[in-house]
Order: sequence, then structure tokens, then C-alpha cells
Amino acid sequence: MSKAKRILSLVGCFAMAATLTLSAGTSEAAKTRLGFSGGPEGGTFQYFSNGMAARLSKDLPGVEVSNMASAGSVENVRRVNSGDADFGIAYSGDTYLARNGRLTKDTRTYENVHAVAYLYGAPGHLIVLDGSGIDKVSDLAGKRVAVGGAGSGAAAAAQRYFGALGLWDKMNVEFIGYSKAASALGDRLIDAMWVFAGFPNSSVIQAAASNKIKILSTWEAGEKGGAFAQYPFYATVTIPAGTYSGVDYDVTTFQDSALWVAGKHVNPDHVYNAVKDIFTPEGLSYMVKVKSTAKSMSVDGALTGIVTPVHEGAARFWQEKGLTLTADQAPK
Repeated sequence: MSKAKRILSLVGCFAMAATLTLSAGTSEAAKTRLGFSGGPEGGTFQYFSNGMAARLSKDLPGVEVSNMASAGSVENVRRVNSGDADFGIAYSGDTYLARNGRLTKDTRTYENVHAVAYLYGAPGHLIVLDGSGIDKVSDLAGKRVAVGGAGSGAAAAAQRYFGALGLWDKMNVEFIGYSKAASALGDRLIDAMWVFAGFPNSSVIQAAASNKIKILSTWEAGEKGGAFAQYPFYATVTIPAGTYSGVDYDVTTFQDSALWVAGKHVNPDHVYNAVKDIFTPEGLSYMVKVKSTAKSMSVDGALTGIVTPVHEGAARFWQEKGLTLTADQAPK
């Protein structure tokens, strides 16, 4: 091969390589990148966000979703509202309070956070010892009640609920984590323990294993006392008989709802396609493998516990599935 031909050949190779590189770069640049804000490492929020981000990145053409670790619900609300994250997981209560400027020590309004779907519930458990003389919620006045760790979601829910009933300042509140509270209940160091988590809960199982316990229904007292008018994001839920040893009756209580949320800024088509992918039979089966808590996810129950506007893209999908949005859920 002549020198001139070798030069032309090399030039051609360089040109082809440059074209391929430019093409790959253009393709990469064309990708839409979305951030999904979850929770602390090892927590349920993080399992959900990581699993959903991985599936959506694989299934949605031209979209890459990155999981983001987070302190939890309130931080996710703030991130999604500001656009620092596109998707997130947050409790319905926090999205409602944030939208209305009622977060603790934060009167700003967060109106750019829109609901996408219900993921799972965190029901309230009010546990006492059988024979304690505590048979109804109002009997807690003057009693020692463990409500979860200081600053926890459980303690916040307890303060809202018992505060609305005028009991918070009448109880001797102990900020104790679930496992320690179960031990303290058995040792008669407290009179009642409050757990705000999915069932069956390991600490309630722990308490029931060594003591005869009762779990009090909380819904009726809360409804009569105006707690749910004040905090409309709480929904009724039943803990079935037999869930815990010795509790052979249904317990009617209330729950907050963990929601998938999206920023108002996110393209409705991206939200629509994301919901459509996760809520297929295959997508739901995948989520249960990621975390068994996802068994509560369904198309029919997708709007459970939502009292704030639903994202336009999600609303389109749910309406196609025959669901009716309430006035509070209508996109804004």
C-alpha cells in the first residue's frame, strides 16, 4: 500500500471513530436523567426507591433513574419540591402538612410535590397488658405511654392523635424505641406502648410472646374526637384477628400512607410511563421480591390515603384504569 493510501486509510478510520464517538455521546446526552429520593440505608423507603429506580432505568427507553439516599419523608418532600429530586417516597401526612405550611417549625408551603401512588401503610398499634384496667383510649390519662423515639414518625403521629383528643398533656409520655418499649411493658415500667408501623411488627410480637396483651382500637375515639378532621390524611385500617398471639379479634385503627411522589416539573409522559411500568402484574411481582411490604400495592388501591393533588401523568393512568379522583386529588 502506498504512503498516500495509508494516510487516507488512517484518516478514514479516525473519521469513523469520531463519528461513532459523537453518535454515542449524542445518544447519551439525549437520555433523560431523573433522581429518586428514598431513605436511610437499610430502611423500607430505600428498598422501594432503589428497586423502582433500577426497574425504570431498565424498562423506560431513554430514561435513567438514579436512587438517592435520604433522611426520609420530610427531606424527600423538600427535595422534590425544589427540583433537587424528581421522584421520592413520602408519607401522606408530610405531603399534606407541607402543602399547607404546617410542618413542624416550618411554615413554608410545598406545592410542587404531587402524589403518584399509594405504596403501603403504617398503622397505629396501641398495646397494653391484659388486666391493666386500660380498656379504651381515654383510659390513658395519667398513664406512662411509650410513643417511639424522640423525633420519630411514630412520636409525631402519637402527638397529633393524642393531642387532638386532649390526652397528650395528660399522659406521662416516654420517648422509647419499639424494642425497649416492649421490654419495659413486660417489666411494668410503662403502661402502654405505641407502634406506628406495618403489621406484623417484630416488637409487638416480642411483647405478645412473654405477656398477655391487648391492642386497643383507635379509630372510633379519633373520629369522635376530631383527630381525623384535623389530620385528614389518616385512613382507617383493620389489623386482622390472629395477627398477634392472644389477640383473637379485629383491631380498627388508623394509618398514614407511604406514597410515591413526583415533582410538578416532571414531564407527565415520564410519570405516566413510570406508573404504567411499575403497576403491571410483572412490575408488582418484582416489587414484592424487592420488599414484601409491596404486597399492599395494587391498581385498585392506588389512591388510598392521598389527600393532595395527583401528578397529571399519574392521574391520566389511573383514570384510564377506571379510578375516580376526589376533588383533593385532582391535578393542579
